[in-house]
Amino acid sequence: MSDIVGIAHFSIPVTDLEKSLTFYTEVVGCKHLFTPRKRHMSFIDAGGVCLILVKQDHTVNPVLQESEGVHHSFAIAPAKFESAKARLIAHNVEIIGAEDRQGGVVNGPRVYFRDPDGTVLEFIDLTSYDTHEH
Repeated sequence: MSDIVGIAHFSIPVTDLEKSLTFYTEVVGCKHLFTPRKRHMSFIDAGGVCLILVKQDHTVNPVLQESEGVHHSFAIAPAKFESAKARLIAHNVEIIGAEDRQGGVVNGPRVYFRDPDGTVLEFIDLTSYDTHEH
């Protein structure tokens, strides 16, 4: 049995901290918490989970290709899902996939898109999360 009670934070590598901070706050909808004076990282809040944008010299996604399932997913309130999609379009963010998956582990309508460094992100209207074995 695990002693884990939640996610404290996770990090996303970025090559341009200012550009990415703007993207994650204005497009994704996160809240800026703190950027150290050294400006090598920024702490942001995504609905109660801390993300750390960490400055890297080189992108981790030099060739944009299929993500093979690797992505970060943001749960969106059902009443806000369509407006979150509209915000992507308004900021000229390409939606690279969309579906309404039901009957699996993580269910609900979703859209996939990329951050400025090519990291695949997802907005999901999480209708259910099945923790039973399939």
